[in-house]
Amino acid sequence: MKKIVILLGLLFCFGLNQSQAQRFAYVDTDYILDMLPEYKSAQKQLDLIAETWQKEAEEKKAEIDKMMQEFQAEQILLTAEIKKKKETDIKLKEAELKEFMNKKFGYEGELFKKRQELVKPIQDKVFDACQNIAKKSALDFIFAKGGEMIMMYSNAKYDKSDEVLIELGVNVTKNKGNNSPESPNNSPNAPRPGGRR
Repeated sequence: MKKIVILLGLLFCFGLNQSQAQRFAYVDTDYILDMLPEYKSAQKQLDLIAETWQKEAEEKKAEIDKMMQEFQAEQILLTAEIKKKKETDIKLKEAELKEFMNKKFGYEGELFKKRQELVKPIQDKVFDACQNIAKKSALDFIFAKGGEMIMMYSNAKYDKSDEVLIELGVNVTKNKGNNSPESPNNSPNAPRPGGRR
């Protein structure tokens, strides 16, 4: 709530210097995504994949636990050489489990890639719809209501980035015509927002 108040205060201050008041709105991305059948279908697929891999991980963990129990029960009777081999085998199995978990569930793992494949096109559609509505309704800003406030669209004429850089003593060459990033959120290559899905 504090972030929203500060953000609205800044928008109001910038608006005082403009001949026309800035117009903004928000969208509830969680609500929108929950209303899309293709999103529900994608989420269901992801849940099934994650459940399958989780079961596989649990089986691997159960195998390691069994090996540990057997080793602890018989280690008194084992020679130093056999004991070392069994310890090595357990460590190898633990390393395999860790690698499996990273490969499937880690950052940029298979689940992450599958989520990108299934969910990102839907998020992109939502993003594009927000831009279209902003243009049709002559809105300058659209925020996403969710865990954090995310800028969904911004009118490039309100981009104060260069002025801030100049204030900080950075030499900025004004070539907005060719290399204009406009708003970072309007760039076709900009990361698309979409919540925590």
